[in-house]
This record gives sequence, structure tokens and C-alpha cells, in this order.
Amino acid sequence: MALSEELHGISKDLQSIPRLVGDAFEQLGKLVQNEAELARAELSQKVGQAATGAAFLGVAAVFVIPTIVVLLIALAEWLTASFDFAPAGAYLISAVVGAVMSGAFGLIGMSYLKADNLKPKVTIQQVERDIQAAKEMAR
Repeated sequence: MALSEELHGISKDLQSIPRLVGDAFEQLGKLVQNEAELARAELSQKVGQAATGAAFLGVAAVFVIPTIVVLLIALAEWLTASFDFAPAGAYLISAVVGAVMSGAFGLIGMSYLKADNLKPKVTIQQVERDIQAAKEMAR
């Protein structure tokens, strides 16, 4: 009788293996679905970050143009009046100041748009963990 019970136990174990494999694939499917949702959420956040960077660049463009014009005029007039510069030299110096200000706004905007800042890091890390878990499951 003990042999019969042992064989019955082995038979039950053999029957449960397909169920376990099926459960594992079902869990893997749910995991992939959750990863896709995480990727969508993170990419949405990154799109928002890119939009913020683009907005900063837009603001830089809007404010820099009149700023450069006013700075060119005011600085050139000041240099001409105070230091007896020739008007062309004074306007050239003014243009450099305007360019520096434009560059500063542009760099701030570009820092938001760097590829590394837009990479979905959390999703990539999670997918790497999932791949590792799937490899271990397959063993």
C-alpha cells in the first residue's frame, strides 16, 4: 500500500507541474503588463520634462530678443558717452553681452532636453530585474 500511495503522490506532483508552469507564465504576462504601464507612466513624465525644457527655450527666445536689443542700445550709448568708444566698438561689446545672456537661457533649456535626463531609468532597471527573474525561472 505504501508504494501505491507513493505512486499516487508522484502522479499528483506530475499533474501539478503543468499548472505551475501555466501559473508562472500567467505571472510573467502580468509582470510584462505592469512593466508596460510603468513605461507609459515614466515616458509621460519624461515628455512633461521635455515640454518644460522646450518652454524654457521658448521663454529664452521671447525674452532674449528684446533684451539683446535694449542691452545693445543702452550699453553702446554708455560706452560711447563714458569711455569715448567709437559707436561700432560699443555696439559690438553690447552684442557680446546679449549673446552671453541668450546662451545662459539656452543652456538652461538644453539641460532639460539632455537624452540622459529623458531616459526612462526606472523602467529600464525594472525590465533588467524582470529579465533576470525570468532567466532564473527558466532554470
